[in-house]
Order: sequence, then C-alpha cells, then structure tokens
Amino acid sequence: MTYRRLKLSSRNLFDQLANLKFFNSSRSSISAGLQNRSIQTFELVKEDVCYHKHIVSRHICFLKGSGIGIPASLRGVQSNAFRIHSRNLASMATVPSRNPSFAVISCDDVSYFKKILGEKGVVQEELKLDDANTDWMRKYKGSSKLMLQPRSTHEVSEILNYCNSRCLAVVPQGGNTGLVGGSVPVHDEVIISVSSMNNILSFDKVSGILVCEAGCILENLISFLDNEGYIMPLDLGAKGSCQIGGNVSTNAGGLRLIRYGSLHGSVLGLEVVLANGTVLDMLGTLRKDNTGYDLKHLFIGSEGSLGIVTKVSILTPPKLSSVNLAFLACEDYASCQKLLSEAKRKLGEILSAFEFLDVSAMDLVLKHLDGIRDPLPSSKHNFYIVIETTGSMESHDKEKLEAFLLSSMESGLLTDGVIAQDINQASSFWRIREGIPEALMKAGAVYKYDLSLPPEKMYDVVDEMRERLGTAANVVAYGHLGDGNLHLNISAREYDDSILSQIEPFVYEWTSKQRGSISAEHGLGLMKANKIHYSKSAETVQLMGAMKKLLDPNGILNPYKVLPISISQSGVN
Repeated sequence: MTYRRLKLSSRNLFDQLANLKFFNSSRSSISAGLQNRSIQTFELVKEDVCYHKHIVSRHICFLKGSGIGIPASLRGVQSNAFRIHSRNLASMATVPSRNPSFAVISCDDVSYFKKILGEKGVVQEELKLDDANTDWMRKYKGSSKLMLQPRSTHEVSEILNYCNSRCLAVVPQGGNTGLVGGSVPVHDEVIISVSSMNNILSFDKVSGILVCEAGCILENLISFLDNEGYIMPLDLGAKGSCQIGGNVSTNAGGLRLIRYGSLHGSVLGLEVVLANGTVLDMLGTLRKDNTGYDLKHLFIGSEGSLGIVTKVSILTPPKLSSVNLAFLACEDYASCQKLLSEAKRKLGEILSAFEFLDVSAMDLVLKHLDGIRDPLPSSKHNFYIVIETTGSMESHDKEKLEAFLLSSMESGLLTDGVIAQDINQASSFWRIREGIPEALMKAGAVYKYDLSLPPEKMYDVVDEMRERLGTAANVVAYGHLGDGNLHLNISAREYDDSILSQIEPFVYEWTSKQRGSISAEHGLGLMKANKIHYSKSAETVQLMGAMKKLLDPNGILNPYKVLPISISQSGVN
C-alpha cells in the first residue's frame, strides 16, 4: 500500500505539498515501533540559501578564491569574524634542518629569472610572499624570498634547468589549499607558482576529453564543462581555489570518488617537467595505450617531489539530467554501514555520493556558520548521511530513491530524513557537509587526520580517541563513507602539546594495525613525511627513494616532503 503511494507520487517528488502529504501518509503504514521514524520535508527560508558552487558565509569567502590561494582571502576578514591560531611548528611536525647542499638565492639568480619571466613574473614583495609562504590553516610558514610565475611549460623548464644547475631548492605551488604543509616552503625554497598557466587547451565534445594547463582552477573547469554538457569527475569543497595541477599532484579524492573513481583512472595523460628541465610529454588523449610503462602514474600523487605537472588530459563524464539529494539520520554507526550496503545494492548505477558526519560535526556547523539551518530540527541524531543520485531518467531515478528510503525506514536503518525539493535546498545540504572544515577553523585549534580504513572499523578510532582525550578536546568525525575515508578532527580552544601527545602516535599506530592508510587523499607533505612507514613497508619506501634519486638527483623538488629525510636526502650532493 505504502509502496504504491510512493510509486504514484514520484512525479510530484519535488512538489512541497505533495511530498509532505506522501510522507505523512506513509507514516501510518510503518509499524508502531517506528512511529517517530519519518522522512520529513524541510522548508527553506530565502535568507538561508547557500550555493553549492559558491561556498560563502557573511564574514569570509572561505572556499571561493581568485586563484591566489585562500590565505590571501583571509586578509580582509575582520578580527572578530575569524580567529587565526598559530603555534610552534615543532609540535606539529618535526621541522628538518635546512639542507646545506642547497644554494642561497643571489642577485644574479633574480636577474636571470627576470630575463626569462619579465619583471611581473618575479615576485619579491613581502605581502605576496607572506601569502605564498603560509598554508591556509596557518600551521606551516616558510621563509622564501622569491616566487616565480611562469606562463608556459618552456619557462618552467628554463627555471628548473637553472635551479638544478645552481642547486636551488624549489616548491611547486597551485591554489595552496593543502592540509599537510606540502605546498609551502619549509625554509627558503624558491616558490614556483603555476597559477598563470590557466588555459583550457582543447575539449573533445564526443569523447569528453579535456586538455588544460595545470593552473586552471577546478571550479572554472567545472563551469566550462557545465556549458558543454559535461562534468569534472572530481569535486572538492575547495573547488574555488584549488588548481587541477595540485589536484593531480596530490591525487585528490573528493565527494564523488564512489561514482567516478580516483584520478589514476580519470587522468589520461600529463605533461611534466623534471628537475633538470626535461619536459616529459605524456599528454595522451587515448583511453587505451599499452606501449611500455605508464609513467604518468608516478606523478599522480607524488606532491611535486618528482616533477612539476604543467598540463593535464582528463576524461570527463557527461552531465546527467536527473540529480537527487537526501539528508538522512541514523541512530548508530552500524546503521550507517548497513545503509551504505543497501544503497550500493538498491541504487546501483545512480549512486554518486555517500557522505557521513557525526553529531559533533553537525553541532559545530550549526554553531559557527551563518545561515545554516538543521534540515531535521525535530530532534538530535547521532549520525547524518548525505546521499546523492545522478542518472538520466528522472522518473526512474526518483522511484529507485523513494523505494530505497522507504525500505530503509521500515527496516529501522533510518530514523529521519528529508529529500531536497529544489537546487537551493540541495545546495544547503551540501553546505553543511562542505562547511565542516570552515566551522572547525572558526571553533579554534584543530588537529586534522585523513585516514583510509575498512568501513566497519572507521568509527572505532573516533570512539577510542574520545576515551583518550575526555573533556580536553572535541573529537569530530566526518568523511567519505563510500570510500572508507575518515576525516578525524580534534578541535580544541588552542594548540596544546599535551593534547597532541594523546593523539600521536596513537592515531598512526591504530591505523597501521588495521592495515589502513595515514593519508587517504590529503597527501603526506611535511606533516607526515616521517610517518610513511605506518602505511608502507621499508622495502617500498626504499624503492620510492630510489625513484626520487633517479628523477631528482640533487633533491631540489619540494624537499623535506613525502619521504623521510633519511631517504630523500640520501646520496644528495
């Protein structure tokens, strides 16, 4: 009876009144034991509309940037709107001593760079350098006196050829949205910003293959493809500032990896400049090419330590017309896992995102972000799930989603939920999930961990961390449940080494025991370079070191990052 009403109501799914009537009527058909477990409708007030593509709040344009990186946008924020927390780097990651084999920048060096780049391509202004030296979380700060802004692969090649001959260390930089100190200098490395290399080179409307330069901002690519009837296979909260070269260099995951896979599958080709200036042209646009070793995979996720990505060829999926979003609540983590299994079975090919956040994350967002309303205000819930479906047949997709939600309600997996009625409401749901990092920053100091774990074990580490820390800090968990990727965050009033000592090395040891990864998608950078052994065997790390030595014998590319110092500087002249 209930299912029949559900089926008949599918054409009116996005009609507010009809949807309300449908879900009210279905309550009577569900067993008495589930009388309060009803999917609700949610009426959006105009003032609360938050746009998915423009993640903004009244005080700070947190993720929407202009390609100069998020730290620059923070400069204009009023003092009472956003608190910046600084701390001694020694308690966040052991800062290695400057490698004495690296040269110090000279006036002659600056003159040479001005010859090949022009005056505008050589930045020495203190204000601009301060932004480029500092990561957006204000945890890591280098002391570079020079930033170079090449406009072509040829200029990148000339820069690296010269720096390699002089043994000048460099750090490649894109949107500078990284979370592990990988995109900023550790000491006085020369910053090579690819932001000026932001051209779309070609797009094939039949195959959906896009070729562009590394400095293209992800959101700009998303907008371009939207007009062409395609989408990027990658979608991140930082889309307004992050750049595709950095995305590739960190193998960024994002919200829709469950549907479209990682960049190892989407990237068809790369152009990369090696440490000595050699340009590797691997910019293929073929889906199939089994001629020899597929070297592009060495550079995807290498964080600029093996070469600088200058161009990218990527396969983009067609934009589908039917997109639905549901914001749901579960009583416990076990129900979240079962819901994921059921979603994979019953939603199948249309499932495009499966995100989760716990009540601590929800409370933080509601407290610290302007214009956010609880989609399920009737009561607090322990866990929240965001499910997105994407398909080509609207009536079919709605029917599948409705049937899935109804069966999940009847089985007790869901305690509450709401289906987005329009694009504004869908954007407001995404705003909650994507706004968690901003809320954490506003709450105070935050220790961030990006773990890949078996889904059934993901929340165990959260519970254990809460036991260890007690009332000293707030443990917040969210992430990509569909990918087994947990974002574990410990929020405190201020950075405190006594708190850190309770977190590390426990969190790494725990992850290692589960055969998990200490970096699911953020990379290793400086923060975790010396922690790689928790996820990789000694033999594997040694082989990585040999590759680094082969491709960058002088060790000038993003030094002190990714690999332990004992490995990355072994044998460096």
